[in-house]
Amino acid sequence: MIRFGTDGWRGVIAYDFTVENLRLVSLATAHYVHSLQLKYPAVVIGYDTRFLSREFAHEVARVFSEENIVVHLMESFAPTPLVSFHTKQKGAAVGVVITASHNPPYYNGFKVRGSFGGPATPEQIAEIEKHLQPLLRKPPKRWKLKQLEEYVDANLVRPFDPRESYLRHVRKKVDLELIGQAHLRVLHDPMYGAGIGFLRSILPNVEEIHAELNPNFGEVGQPEPIPERLRATMEHVRRAKRYDICLITDGDADRLAALDHEGTYVDSQRLFMLLLKYLYEDKRRRGTVVKTVSVTSMVDLYCQRNDIPLVVTPVGFKHIARIMQEQRVLLGGEESGGFASVIHIPERDGIFCGLLLLEMLVRRQKSLKQLSQELDEEFGPHRYRRVDVVVTDREKAAILRACAKRPARIGRYPVEHVDTTDGYKFFVPGGWLLVRPSGTEPLVRYYAEGHSLAMVNELLEEARKLR
Repeated sequence: MIRFGTDGWRGVIAYDFTVENLRLVSLATAHYVHSLQLKYPAVVIGYDTRFLSREFAHEVARVFSEENIVVHLMESFAPTPLVSFHTKQKGAAVGVVITASHNPPYYNGFKVRGSFGGPATPEQIAEIEKHLQPLLRKPPKRWKLKQLEEYVDANLVRPFDPRESYLRHVRKKVDLELIGQAHLRVLHDPMYGAGIGFLRSILPNVEEIHAELNPNFGEVGQPEPIPERLRATMEHVRRAKRYDICLITDGDADRLAALDHEGTYVDSQRLFMLLLKYLYEDKRRRGTVVKTVSVTSMVDLYCQRNDIPLVVTPVGFKHIARIMQEQRVLLGGEESGGFASVIHIPERDGIFCGLLLLEMLVRRQKSLKQLSQELDEEFGPHRYRRVDVVVTDREKAAILRACAKRPARIGRYPVEHVDTTDGYKFFVPGGWLLVRPSGTEPLVRYYAEGHSLAMVNELLEEARKLR
């Protein structure tokens, strides 16, 4: 079955993510491009370090080329934001990334990027799905595809190195010279993903861990920058005692996490706040702030105090990207560590935001630990956790039915308000609980924030009883 979720189509390799299905999705996307009636239709195609990602990307390129659409094909694996950047820069109709982001190693996926340089809009995805339906009902009996080299010779496939023009853009936005002169000792964990070698090629004094090609993702298991996947990295930082900061990017390098110099995890909620404060207070940037419903309430407090417009969206960066097309967005972000700003492109970019974080440390002359502690001093303690639970369809339905009844209490905490922007978010005194089914996996995600970790754990424990 082919189903598009919040960020494209993902599936298990050889089960539903097959060459045949990939060709069908590619052809549907090509038909969508033709429907735009562009004079010179073109696409950008990139891929990550997963098993067969390069080969899958080449297969996609063959389908588009056979449809007489020019393909700008990245010569090697690259972060997803580079596909978005080049889709906009080259005036392409769409960008395609072969990646399953943070999913387990047996997954792969097909992400679609819009011509504006961000995730495809829900309307664009719906159009692609519309073109896909007749192909699923009556797929081609025989694919008439040439070898990739023949399309290269015909100038339909145009391989290119995506890094240099992207870096020229970044240098205009972040003071890389200042960061380099500060001699920050940086550890980068690309989690065996598409960010391998990137920061090290930009800055001095950058070391890497988990930076070899390993489609099984080695000791991290799957490339999601959460504490459970970062135990080895945390231990490495603690034992080494020589790093000022550790930056972590996920499998396709569009998300960011960080460890301080002691190896302590600084979650994405705090990174959102630090980046927001830096852009607003130090860089003097202005605009609307956009966050998904699962992001910390510290953002709400900061925006209220500074009279900054705030928009709350469902989970899925495509919702933030839409607003970034309509208005000037100071910072948009998700709980999962995806951030974007008006100073860059309307796309999550773990590499760019990591560089921005380093610039902040240098300009403020403070450690990440100090800056994180200052958030507690300014907003009071805010603690946060997310728990993902594997469920059957029947269990998922039972959980959602229980939430729909809008319980008056979550354990001993009275429910003050329920937000149904995406899932069910129960506001209680001093915190909140969000129950939300995943759009791409057999999971229910439980998110909680409170004034203490004990409160957060209590909310999460009570949430498991909702069914």
